[in-house]
Amino acid sequence: MRERLARYLARSGVASRRRAEAVIAAGRVAVNGVVVTTPAFDVDPERDRVTVDGRPVRPEPKVYLMLNKPPGYVSTVSDPQGRPTVLDLVPRMGRLYPVGRLDAESEGLLLLTNDGELSLLLTHPRYHVPKTYRVWVAGVPTRAVLGRLARGVELEDGPTAPARVRMVRAGRGGAVLEMTLYEGRKRQIRRMCAAVGHPVRRLVRVGLGPLSLGDLPSGRWRELTSGEVAALRRAGLRGRRDRPEPDL
Repeated sequence: MRERLARYLARSGVASRRRAEAVIAAGRVAVNGVVVTTPAFDVDPERDRVTVDGRPVRPEPKVYLMLNKPPGYVSTVSDPQGRPTVLDLVPRMGRLYPVGRLDAESEGLLLLTNDGELSLLLTHPRYHVPKTYRVWVAGVPTRAVLGRLARGVELEDGPTAPARVRMVRAGRGGAVLEMTLYEGRKRQIRRMCAAVGHPVRRLVRVGLGPLSLGDLPSGRWRELTSGEVAALRRAGLRGRRDRPEPDL
């Protein structure tokens, strides 16, 4: 089956599809020894020989890992401050990238893959793939406060989208909430909870679309099954364009 040259380069780990288009336009790519400058050019992955700057490129086998990220690790490929990264917790299996991010102090479900298309489906705001968190907060929020979190909280970068929020349990010194978001801003849950007067003490992502963290121990990883990968792809392709109603 033939495919667009830019997509082939993206699958080969050369660059993102957009960046691959620029590489092609710059005349750096050849197919069977002939320079091609049109990103829409079709290639046969099984028969054509594709080179970038004279070096052959081939798509890498796809890798899909689920990690239970412990606190203290940053969700990046490398860190200029020298902090440990999530890639320190998994074996070297090609060019893996985190799908989305968790703050260094946050924990839980994090995907790592070299599948750029799936990563886009799961992280781009227009697809609204739900992410579920277990959130330990200071104090016990009232029903009115839970309603504010569900309907949307005004932050410095604008109001948050409707979310699903429920109280899991409450004690004398604090409470545990379950929050499902359909967008992903930087430190969003921490900022939301601080805005309503209940700062976060601990934050664990427990679900991403149809995928659940389950009983995977902290700091451990496992490969996704083909069924899980297919379910994640379907969740992204559904493109939940309808915002959820606030739910308590």
